[in-house]
Amino acid sequence: MAVQKALDSAKKRNFTETVELAINLTDVDLTIPKNRITEDIILPNGRGKSVKVCVIGGGELALKAKDVADRVITPEELGEIANDKKQAKKIVNSIDYFIAEAPLMAVVGKRLGTVLGPRGKMPKPIAPGADPTAMIEGLRKSVTIRTKDRKTFHAPVGNVNMNAEEISDNIELILKRVEAHLEKGKHNIASVYVKTTMGPSEKIAL
Repeated sequence: MAVQKALDSAKKRNFTETVELAINLTDVDLTIPKNRITEDIILPNGRGKSVKVCVIGGGELALKAKDVADRVITPEELGEIANDKKQAKKIVNSIDYFIAEAPLMAVVGKRLGTVLGPRGKMPKPIAPGADPTAMIEGLRKSVTIRTKDRKTFHAPVGNVNMNAEEISDNIELILKRVEAHLEKGKHNIASVYVKTTMGPSEKIAL
């Protein structure tokens, strides 16, 4: 089993290695935007690492997000951050996912779009005053699949402290969701490999 092999060949490191999936596509023209894949997938067993979520909003939403989000940015702060590109980049790089109050989405896009967009971190909308807890919990277990225009793309599927079965379940779901986007399903997947951050790649039998 490829996952078990990848875990067994991981040497002891002084940090927790991520387990990554590499998917190679075939017979797909990714220069055509509609063929590209961008999707957030909630993994059944999570990523095995802390995923940071920031909520952009005010009033009731900000109050509810205070104890569950890693950071809350109020509409007033948004302007200050947007005016300081260096600070904006620093914040965006330190956060995995953003959630924004729906009426603020246009403002966020206008003010921070140039920083968020290229990093694939445009916020998910949420209704004003809604409880963001469930959405935040889902995002903390999510990975984002983005092919852009390259036929090979990677996704974190866990870490070396997780067991092979948990990681395999995560991989299975990702492959299922990727296949659903492809015209010929699994026939558009040339090969799939799994590896730890610094370990050798192991081929997964499709």
